[in-house]
Amino acid sequence: MPTPRNALAVILAAGEGTRMKSDRPKVLHEIASRSLLAHALSSAAEAGVGRVAVVVGPGRDDVCAEARRYAPEAEIFVQSERRGTAHAVLAARAAIAKGCDDLLVLFADTPLVEGRTIAALRAALAAGASVAVLGFEASDPFGYGRVLRDAGGRLIAIREEKDASEAERAVTLCNAGLMAIDGGEALALLDRIDNKNAKGEFYLTDVVELARAAGCEMGVVVADESEVQGVNDRMQLAQAEAVVQTRLRRAAMAGGATLIAPETVFLSADTVIGRDVTIEPHVVIGPAVVIGDGAVIHSFSHLEGARIGEGAAVGPFARLRPGAALAQNAKVGNFVEIKNANLAQGAKVNHLTYIGDADIGANANIGAGTITCNYDGFLKSRTRIGENAFIGSNSALVAPVTIGAGAYIGSGSVITKDVAPDALAVARGRQMEKAGWAVSFRAAQAEKKAKGKTS
Repeated sequence: MPTPRNALAVILAAGEGTRMKSDRPKVLHEIASRSLLAHALSSAAEAGVGRVAVVVGPGRDDVCAEARRYAPEAEIFVQSERRGTAHAVLAARAAIAKGCDDLLVLFADTPLVEGRTIAALRAALAAGASVAVLGFEASDPFGYGRVLRDAGGRLIAIREEKDASEAERAVTLCNAGLMAIDGGEALALLDRIDNKNAKGEFYLTDVVELARAAGCEMGVVVADESEVQGVNDRMQLAQAEAVVQTRLRRAAMAGGATLIAPETVFLSADTVIGRDVTIEPHVVIGPAVVIGDGAVIHSFSHLEGARIGEGAAVGPFARLRPGAALAQNAKVGNFVEIKNANLAQGAKVNHLTYIGDADIGANANIGAGTITCNYDGFLKSRTRIGENAFIGSNSALVAPVTIGAGAYIGSGSVITKDVAPDALAVARGRQMEKAGWAVSFRAAQAEKKAKGKTS
């Protein structure tokens, strides 16, 4: 059995993205709640790439932090000058010099390339190619480098638009930018690239002609045009978002979830959805959400950083914020917000309620209009409600406070002290009634009005 090949991915992430019109570097803009850079890192990992080097621009601590967030062992290199793609790759010379079987050159602003496509580039090297490039059939090839092949279909060169002849510009197979190079030959080939071209830059694509001149085997992997689209402005960012959302929705449905109107549901790259889950129209799911088997997410709900247990129900018009955890068969209803709170099995929070920094026991019932008063302007405190407790409507529970198991809280109460198990707590003003008061009041007001004394 052959020894598995090891790989190094050099991910180019130095572009500032001026066309984004943003203070953030381009590669930190997000698709499906994940940065462009993180998408590239994820795809590399899916392709079995064990080492990663990220090339960033000067002073980009934010990009470095993002790289290490998703790839803690990533090596970071700075490209201090912008002199072309080959120059950018060689910024990671120290990582390349350590040796690898497969060198992959990836681009953080080409975030839709899937792991299986990167794996196909690696497979071309394993089959004997010294260089393998990723191409696509362009609907409009203007501006792209052309992938040139001989009569036998063998790769001979990649020609940039400005350097291409009229016949070469008629070619529709274009360069997607990504490339795989045999690790044992990579530095020797990269060091031979010069900048004798119309733009005076060091083109990574020149590796193709150099390798061919040396008699090396060459490979081409062809991807769909939608997979290799770059992101340079807000319009392209939105287009890439649409592609990723379509992938995520299809994966969810293929895994056994029902999306009633999938085009209206927005998922995050890390969303986990179980079997027999139903998601109704107009639901937005942010990062770090896990939905258990058989759960129902009703329309117009927004979830982020939440865990929903098996058979639980959320919404409609519910908001689950980070730290919300619903156990099996728990229920969160309309116009309810849950933040950093645990709802045990069968607990119900059905209407118009805020539950923050709380633990709700099994089968407890939280009435409409209830709030946990968790913040005093300086610190946040926790509310604990025991199993089978009943919280009457329009109650305010002032944390820190504990409501015992089986206790009842009278509607409209403001609870500031702990309540014992199975007790009834009522904390509101005593009702007063004056018989006939309304009749005399109306008569007096009518008299004032008749005399013109109203303000």
